[in-house]
Amino acid sequence: MRIIAGKYRSRQIQTVAGNDVRPTTDMLRETLFNVVSAVRPIEDTVWLDVYAGSGGVGIEALSRGAREVYFVESSKKAVAVIRKNLAALKVESGWEIVERDADAGLRRVDSQAIACDVCFLDPPYAEEEEYEGTLGFLSQSQMIGPQSLVIAEHSKRFDPGEQVGALVRFRKLKQGDAMLSLYRKQ
Repeated sequence: MRIIAGKYRSRQIQTVAGNDVRPTTDMLRETLFNVVSAVRPIEDTVWLDVYAGSGGVGIEALSRGAREVYFVESSKKAVAVIRKNLAALKVESGWEIVERDADAGLRRVDSQAIACDVCFLDPPYAEEEEYEGTLGFLSQSQMIGPQSLVIAEHSKRFDPGEQVGALVRFRKLKQGDAMLSLYRKQ
């Protein structure tokens, strides 16, 4: 996997070995950042990368000028890969790893009164119940304001819904077997 654009452009990053983690593909990450860039500049934004895996989306955001990225990930193996990737790129600041499951991690970040510009979540496709729980929490969270974007990557065979709590989907993009659902607070 490689970084697509920005400060770390074309640099390779490691992924988590095995079938437990499915990294967001280069093409889908490029689509994601093109869409976000069309809505708001990436520079100086605060990101949540929930179910971060190897950290590809959050690292791409840092490469493109994000001010801060919170990587929420429960797997020790994945957290080790995120740390290794950040160290290899010499990214010394602008990030925090929250080594907890999504629910506990989001509650911890929410308790710090963080204002999030973009929240990307990519639970394992088979764990469809995670979408409802995570999107439901985000819809009530003070981290997510009216201008915040919440983006869920999911299988094309699953729809997390047009509306989850106060979050309303305003765009849906399909690429291969994956889809991106983009939400804003109503």
